[in-house]
Amino acid sequence: MSRIDDLIAEYCPDGVRHQTLGEIGEFIRGNGIQKRDFRDSGFGCIHYGQIYTYYGLFADHTKSFIDPNLAEKRKKAYKGDLVIATTSENEEDVCKACAWLGEEPIAISGDAYIFRHHQNPKYISYCFQSELFQSQKKKYITGTKVLRVNGDAMAKIHVPVPPLPVQEEIVRILDSFSSLEAELEAELEARRKQYAYYRDQLIRDCPSIR
Repeated sequence: MSRIDDLIAEYCPDGVRHQTLGEIGEFIRGNGIQKRDFRDSGFGCIHYGQIYTYYGLFADHTKSFIDPNLAEKRKKAYKGDLVIATTSENEEDVCKACAWLGEEPIAISGDAYIFRHHQNPKYISYCFQSELFQSQKKKYITGTKVLRVNGDAMAKIHVPVPPLPVQEEIVRILDSFSSLEAELEAELEARRKQYAYYRDQLIRDCPSIR
């Protein structure tokens, strides 16, 4: 972590400023894309439900597409924007965010918001995952069966906003941990399969009493 300490000392020696999301960007509500609109090819799009069932913290390609003529009338996310699912049946998935890193704009469905900003997109996506963000989010959730958070509420949430070089170093560290986590999960899955194989082999081949 000494690299971060050095960067903070260089770029923000008086400490990192906390700002509301509304101070560093704007929230734009998506509109009008249904699953029945999906095509095998066309204009890339993200449906809000895919944010917590398919996408991770960032993406550069879409799973789904819509007709380009339909896309003309829909809100777009551009490279660096966050796409945020703001409706869910469980608290954990409300405000799950994915940073769009693709070169081309994509259409965004209703029940999702676009967050447009000038920060490091991966850093902001990591912020949305943090306990600091999640603890603030809870007080803005409305609804009982279907939970929601709107753009005006998200705009009130505070996050630390260090200078871009510090954000980039934080992203580098968190990306390396994410990569390590994926490797450990793959190793654990391989060990589970190995365990199941030997368990079944040993039990099946155990000699019977004659």
